[in-house]
Amino acid sequence: MSEEMNQVEVKNYTIGDKVTGQVTKVEEKQVIVNIKDSKHDGIIPISELSSIHVEKASDVVSEGDELELEVLKVEEDALVLSKRKVDAEKAWVNLENLFNSGEVFETEVKDVVKGGLVVDLGVRGFVPASLVEAHFVEDFSDYKGKNLTFKIVELDKEKNRLILSHRAVVEEEKGKQKKNLLNSITPGSIIDGTVQRITDFGAFVDIGGIDGLVHISQLSYQHIEKPSDVVQEGQKVKVKVLNVDRDNERISLSIKETQPGPWSDIAEKAPKGSTLTGTVKRLVSYGAFVEVFPGVEGLVHISQIAHKHIGTPHEVLKEGQEVQVKVLDANEQEQRLSLSIKDLLEKDVEENFDYELPEESKGFQLGEMIGDKLKNLGK
Repeated sequence: MSEEMNQVEVKNYTIGDKVTGQVTKVEEKQVIVNIKDSKHDGIIPISELSSIHVEKASDVVSEGDELELEVLKVEEDALVLSKRKVDAEKAWVNLENLFNSGEVFETEVKDVVKGGLVVDLGVRGFVPASLVEAHFVEDFSDYKGKNLTFKIVELDKEKNRLILSHRAVVEEEKGKQKKNLLNSITPGSIIDGTVQRITDFGAFVDIGGIDGLVHISQLSYQHIEKPSDVVQEGQKVKVKVLNVDRDNERISLSIKETQPGPWSDIAEKAPKGSTLTGTVKRLVSYGAFVEVFPGVEGLVHISQIAHKHIGTPHEVLKEGQEVQVKVLDANEQEQRLSLSIKDLLEKDVEENFDYELPEESKGFQLGEMIGDKLKNLGK
């Protein structure tokens, strides 16, 4: 075919015409195609291969590929074609359906750019950084080439604007998990969890997609100043479900109720007659409460504090004082421990020794005294 005839044939096409072409050559910045039912070639510039930026044409097409194309320009001896425009036209129809239905779909992250991620859906889709995950991500470089699920959150064909969100999918899924868990969980059950965050009033524990609160009073049988004294973020814990408020989506949990109570096996830990070291916690009119194990306080009755008579425990004891005590009785069921301090003390010397003389001694001394007087009178 002569050059003149080729020019005439090219001029038979107009801008916007749709053609089918087969890739015959892939160059770095353009692709050559043979137009079907025609003897001449068309050129696809690299910028017209995809809706997103590509480094080299071979990333998009290969020799032998058959492409649907649109005529962009009619030059004297060739057609300038676009694959991007045909892909976009088809894509918008599908994207509008996905947007209207709220359907979730999966696609590959093609690029990581300043401010977010880029995907190719026949149209360039953008995922702002704030819509990638439900949590903060500092570096998105690992996301390139990764397949993620998305929902379309904004679509404007006229402005060629397509905004996607992976975060919406994650939060929707978490919402379903939360609802299912709230419906299935029952008070009294013991489950595994992970400490998510710690506050002044307790710790929030993730129990499989939903956080429950372990109030500070439910962290330990011991008195604690702050939750971080007994748990750390990321720590695996066993928790007992105390209460489920499905309407307000709140779950109350306990760590301490999964552990043996301080009074458990108290008769073995504090057998009758044994000696323990404790700390005076409280002084009351009738005695002193002494902590002998964490969370276990026993009563030293006022009569068991000293051998001598005392008016109040304050006379001989003070709070915080360390003392030795003897176990008089231990009752696990009633959580009662009777203790004695005086049983470990020796009696005072004056209590062990009788200062009054025996009657015989008194009589003997009196006779001696009378005898002495009589002797003196006779002189």
